[in-house]
Amino acid sequence: MLLEAETAARKSRKLNRLVRVASLPETAAFEDLDTRASRGLDKALLSSLASCSWIARRQNLMILGPTGVGKTWLASAFGQQACRLGMTAAFHRVSDLYGAISESVLDASLPKLKAALYKPSLLILDDFGIGEMTPVAAQVLLDVADRRMRSGSLLITSQYPSEKWHDFFPDPTIADAVLDRVVHQAHRLQLKGESMRKLRGRAALASA
Repeated sequence: MLLEAETAARKSRKLNRLVRVASLPETAAFEDLDTRASRGLDKALLSSLASCSWIARRQNLMILGPTGVGKTWLASAFGQQACRLGMTAAFHRVSDLYGAISESVLDASLPKLKAALYKPSLLILDDFGIGEMTPVAAQVLLDVADRRMRSGSLLITSQYPSEKWHDFFPDPTIADAVLDRVVHQAHRLQLKGESMRKLRGRAALASA
């Protein structure tokens, strides 16, 4: 019993450490997922993706849909699940990442930032299409996408369809290179329906 308790404690500490390092913005888990038909979730695909075997195969995942439908929450759930399975994860809001890239150029820490983006099994880039992408940021995305084809997976959320992503890049050649590495080997989850924030707001008002 003592051995089992120690094993369980070690697993718990490891999970807590992985989740803390991942910096997930939401406390999310698949058992709490809202799967109402109005959200448009493909339950069979979602069940398959929840195994995180696509991460082991170094494939990617795109979660698309209008603002407020729960893309960030679902991305956090995938990050949490990866941590539960002993994988490393890291979450970055894309607009914040662009700022971090600009700062790292100024203080000569760009190699360190890129190494941190290469390292985790699952790299989550949230809200792609928000924020201005500089030529330096575009090159970093290309380097990350290229390295992660051999080292891990990308999960990208966006309120824009992937067909419009090309326009976000300042250089069409780099856009082609990045999207070729990301989109063509990616699973896709399309969310729809009303904003979850709006629905929660209504519920709160109704119960007040």
